[in-house]
Amino acid sequence: MIALIDCNNFYVSCERLFNARLENKAVIVLSNNDGCAISRSEEAKALGIQMAQPAFMLPEKIAKDVRMFSSNYTLYGDMSARVMQVIKEFVPVTEVYSIDEIFSDFSCMKQRNLTVLAKEIREAVGRRTGIPVTVGIAPTKTLAKMANRYAKKKHPEEGVFCASSKELINEILGFTDVGNIWGVGKQYETLLKKNGFHTAMDLINAPDEWIRKNMSVVGLRMLSELKGIPCIKWELSPPIKKNICTSRSFGQLVTDKKEMKQAIAKFTAACAEKLRQEKTCARKMNVFIQTNPHKPTDKQYFQSITFHLKVPSNLTPELMRYSMLALDRIFLSGYNYQKCGVIVLDLIPQQIIQASLFDDRKREKDKNLMTSIDKVNKDFSKDIVRFATQDYKHQWKLKQEYLSQLYTTRFDQLPKAKAS
Repeated sequence: MIALIDCNNFYVSCERLFNARLENKAVIVLSNNDGCAISRSEEAKALGIQMAQPAFMLPEKIAKDVRMFSSNYTLYGDMSARVMQVIKEFVPVTEVYSIDEIFSDFSCMKQRNLTVLAKEIREAVGRRTGIPVTVGIAPTKTLAKMANRYAKKKHPEEGVFCASSKELINEILGFTDVGNIWGVGKQYETLLKKNGFHTAMDLINAPDEWIRKNMSVVGLRMLSELKGIPCIKWELSPPIKKNICTSRSFGQLVTDKKEMKQAIAKFTAACAEKLRQEKTCARKMNVFIQTNPHKPTDKQYFQSITFHLKVPSNLTPELMRYSMLALDRIFLSGYNYQKCGVIVLDLIPQQIIQASLFDDRKREKDKNLMTSIDKVNKDFSKDIVRFATQDYKHQWKLKQEYLSQLYTTRFDQLPKAKAS
């Protein structure tokens, strides 16, 4: 049996954890630049606020009753790590699927009552982190996803559902719309409903030949999962990334090349840091800049350039030299730029780098420099040490008008208890 343990309205739950006044209030967390709703409390859902609904489109009579927050990914990432650590203490085999979801292998826990175990995990996570979770248990990952959703909709107070019998599996199959099956997107949902498949129960009776023809081998794998046959492998360690991208839309339009350099330098440094964390190096690098395609009144421009590095690298000074050269080649004055980004490509493990005969860069010196900078920044939980090109004053930075405190990662922002 497999359990999917999912944090309820995770980003909202993190905000509520440190602000008791938000309990029983309509709360939403917004995407980058305070754009769209990406997490909603149950009260916000009851008001009719949809996922990905732009904040500026909320009716005035609804907006005045809603508390909005900018995305605070540092806080959410730290709280996620704490939740996952508690769960791993109960179950030896786990797979972190996303920032708020984790699969747990209960097959080795046959001596335990799985429903009781799930309740113990749920209680421990709530007591030690303050984050509410829901647990769905079933024979496959796809069914566990459905069991988790069924628990949220049908058993919100208990927060646990274990599909341990054919009857209970049929219960969640009949309840689940095909559009809510893991792996079924909008296009497949339309196709399935057009052919008379409205629920997961309808779908398990579909001919294998028809599924293979219309949904490929991936559809067949999903069908087997719905029938209780595990087909999705466990990823016990994260796979090596093929590329890493760091990009942002600006909080305000950028026209000045100096400001664009700051942004490109910051994103290059972020990519290099991620490479070092993954112990990989990039063989290629792409830099792009673009205007806002949704503003037809502005002149439009999109350009990118890809470099092949002479020697694969994860060193910030070297990658920054390439990215600055790239910007010099593609930047044109007279445009209102809305976004830029850096992508490092064709990644390989750092231990198998093949050096160039003509490489004269002092890599050991750069490596020691970056090791020291990474250590300082990690100790202070922010990029306090930067290269001059990055600067500290960013006019283009993300719009975050409703950002909460970094309650768990900054000493100067720790919650303070007041004497009664």
